[in-house]
Amino acid sequence: MSARSKARKHSLDILYEADIRKSDPLTIIETRLNISDDADLPPVREYTKELVAGVTDHKRKIDELIATYIQGWDLDRLAAVDRNILRISIFEILWADEIPDAVAIDEALILAKDLSTEESSGYIHGVLAKITSIKGDLSL
Repeated sequence: MSARSKARKHSLDILYEADIRKSDPLTIIETRLNISDDADLPPVREYTKELVAGVTDHKRKIDELIATYIQGWDLDRLAAVDRNILRISIFEILWADEIPDAVAIDEALILAKDLSTEESSGYIHGVLAKITSIKGDLSL
């Protein structure tokens, strides 16, 4: 697993925890950095911080896009893991210019297949493909 893949997984863990606990993901990262000597916790990579900060900064727009394109679903009814996989991927597609869209989508699908239900990767792929196809028309 590449360093960026590990950072995405760790970002997902942090965003998932924040989502479930209704807490600030940046506070969770700060806490982890302060107790980084704990051998049970993975190191907080720079890309992990970048992803979590980016998702946090753009969460309103990201969630608006998810809600618009998850046909037939309510954002709150999505599984927390799927919601946060989408958040990370949409951030990478729209704001992380150094990451090719195809890589962001592939990484999201790997996370979904590993950590969620069999159906999740299908609708995650659909939402991300739609976001990718309209990203030039979006006002960010």
